[in-house]
Amino acid sequence: MLPQDHLCYPNPATGLTAGQVQTKKENGRQNTQPEKVTKTSGQILKDNICTLFNLFNLLIAIALAFVGAWSNMVFILIIALNTLIGIVQEFHAKKLVDKLSLLSMPTAKVIRDGISTEISIQELVEEDVIELDAGRQVCADSVILTGGVEVNESLLTGESDPIPKSAGSHLLSGSFIISGKCRACVEHIGAENYASKIAHEAKKMRGVQSELLSSMRKVTRFTGYLIPVLGVLLFLEAFFLRQDTLNHAVVTTAAGLLGMLPKGLVLLISISLAVGIIALSKKNVLVQELFALESLAHVDTLCLDKTGTLTQGKMQVEEVIQTELGRSMQFHELMGSFLQYSDDNNATFQALNSYFSKNNSLVPVHKIPFSSERKWSAMTFDQVGTLLIGAPERLADGMAEKILQKGNYDGKRILLAGIVRGTVNQNSPLPPVECLACIVISDPIRPNAAKTLAYFQKEGVDLKLISGDNPVTVSSLALQAGFPEAERYIDMSNITTETEIEQAALTYSVFGRVSPIQKKQLVQALQKHGHSVAMTGDGVNDLLALREADCSIAVAEGSDAARQVSQVVLLDSNFSSLPAVLGEGRRVVNNITRVAGVFFVKTIYSVLLSIVCLLFNIPFPFLPIQITLIDLIIEGYPSFFMSFEPDSKKITGHFLPSVMERAIPNAISILVCFLVSLAMSPFLQLSTEQAGILLYLLVGTVGIQAVLKASWPFNKLRVFLCSTMTVGFYLAVFLFHPLLQVSLPSGITLLLFAGFVLLSFLVERAVSGLIQWRKKKTSHNCSQKIATKQL
Repeated sequence: MLPQDHLCYPNPATGLTAGQVQTKKENGRQNTQPEKVTKTSGQILKDNICTLFNLFNLLIAIALAFVGAWSNMVFILIIALNTLIGIVQEFHAKKLVDKLSLLSMPTAKVIRDGISTEISIQELVEEDVIELDAGRQVCADSVILTGGVEVNESLLTGESDPIPKSAGSHLLSGSFIISGKCRACVEHIGAENYASKIAHEAKKMRGVQSELLSSMRKVTRFTGYLIPVLGVLLFLEAFFLRQDTLNHAVVTTAAGLLGMLPKGLVLLISISLAVGIIALSKKNVLVQELFALESLAHVDTLCLDKTGTLTQGKMQVEEVIQTELGRSMQFHELMGSFLQYSDDNNATFQALNSYFSKNNSLVPVHKIPFSSERKWSAMTFDQVGTLLIGAPERLADGMAEKILQKGNYDGKRILLAGIVRGTVNQNSPLPPVECLACIVISDPIRPNAAKTLAYFQKEGVDLKLISGDNPVTVSSLALQAGFPEAERYIDMSNITTETEIEQAALTYSVFGRVSPIQKKQLVQALQKHGHSVAMTGDGVNDLLALREADCSIAVAEGSDAARQVSQVVLLDSNFSSLPAVLGEGRRVVNNITRVAGVFFVKTIYSVLLSIVCLLFNIPFPFLPIQITLIDLIIEGYPSFFMSFEPDSKKITGHFLPSVMERAIPNAISILVCFLVSLAMSPFLQLSTEQAGILLYLLVGTVGIQAVLKASWPFNKLRVFLCSTMTVGFYLAVFLFHPLLQVSLPSGITLLLFAGFVLLSFLVERAVSGLIQWRKKKTSHNCSQKIATKQL
């Protein structure tokens, strides 16, 4: 049984004391406080500072500080800068998201003590009575007490057709009143609202979809197992077996461990992504997660919502086709008076208001509001008759029916304006209607939609158009926009099983009558078959699919909840911004993949040399300050500038295998040269200082070789970077050798150095050739297996 109007708001008739009423209001305010959807400042600081990677570097820095090795602690600046970039970027995104999180309808019209007042929606309590009329958003789940309205629930369900609601009907928060007026009793507030529950479910924390991040975590975990063990063993061996000083034992141990952590690469990834995000912000694209750029770069399937992405989501009058009768009755003036006194405010009437000029030359004596059940509205004027606006099939006119048939295939909406000499009754059949005009209304295709779709098609990204609207209409609009395979559409209201959904996802390109749960299932079906899926959306009905997608994209004109859960927000709701996002993501990933092998060379040879040093009871041959110089000049400097080069080609292969394939040959060449130098040391009779500079110059030169390999094919920028890097490294060793704690090489050392460089080059080429041979053999075997299965 529905609550009575006089029992639904706090007043003496409710039987509640003043204290109980106040408590109810306070509880309501607590329950309707806006949910925090962004991280707190403390969470941002914690997530960026408290990482395993930072912990290892901090412990090494503490050990060096303990023995006073201050010059060897320069590396900590790189770690601090990397952490700072992550913090600043997240604070920047948080600030923008908080601005976007303003509620669409901050106030509600509530009836309390018989008086209508405007209050903040945070002050609503259960059983409040609210007044709703055309243009207002339903701010809380409610039950209609009196009156009747038509509601647009497209943000919740994806269905754009208006839904009639009368006394006893339920209103869902997040929907909009498009016509009529009613009073409703509040059922739920705050987090208990329908829209809030869906949004809360969608906003649950999910893991970051990033191959770069997962690869770095794998490397950190792997070295994390080695660092404690090797660190302890290297120190104990140095301090107790070789009886080195505490300072020397700590410094040499730290050098071996620092080389295992690719800190320069972590910094480069953060900088590259942050620069890409800043570049996109200038194009009105908000990237809310640092690694979202990378996620979109890997996307091979893009699911688009029709409204707000393919179309502008703003209905407009495209054409008015008048009959002779319409011209003789001055149809435009008649429509102006009709709209002046009309209470309807749905998208269609907003389009009419924008096209026709309002006037008050005629005053109505009777009005019938629009109803989706009747599909027409009417207004009676003295000495003129009754003007009707509505669907041609309901107003029955042969001319309009022909236009309607054509309009359906064009994805347009046709309205008939007709006249009846006299009055009409909304509950009785209409008398014959004389046609005055046919009004063609369309939701315009976005200006650059065709160009944008063509770009994605060219880049090998499959496109799927998903909508809650009629599939024929969606297909027609897709055809106008140049959507590939627009004729391959399906009505998802007839699809029920998961198997059917999976088959549909792989077969069709256009999907109509799609429910919110089906959107999510379509994304899951595509992912199940190995696709990386991006989803665009603007409503609460898209939340589950947005959360499931590998990359989620929202338009700023859409619902607050959709913006909050998405990784990328198009601030100007411009669909044509997406190619720039894809291009930035590909540029970052391709450039990082190309140069990352340079960083992993040091990681691999540091692990290998540490193990050799343990086995032969010799100190690690380098110092932290020497490792830092290689980090800065050989790894950081050229990689940093090459990461800004344009490179939007499609991403192939996987990050970690690709970079390891490039890094292993150089790392093996260093190991071989080190072992050869150990074997030849009794015969070479080099001093410890000369042996040290020989190995250091060799390691630096092999690093330079790796950069040259990553720079192929050369261009002007890469030639400049490689030249200045090479000169810079050798010049830095010559000028700062006291700080680096190395001596200058003698003539004999330089001759040996030239021989070892040749040896390292031959080993690198041999190992690279072996890797390529095995790769081709594996690929050939896989092709044969696939062919055998097909036969």
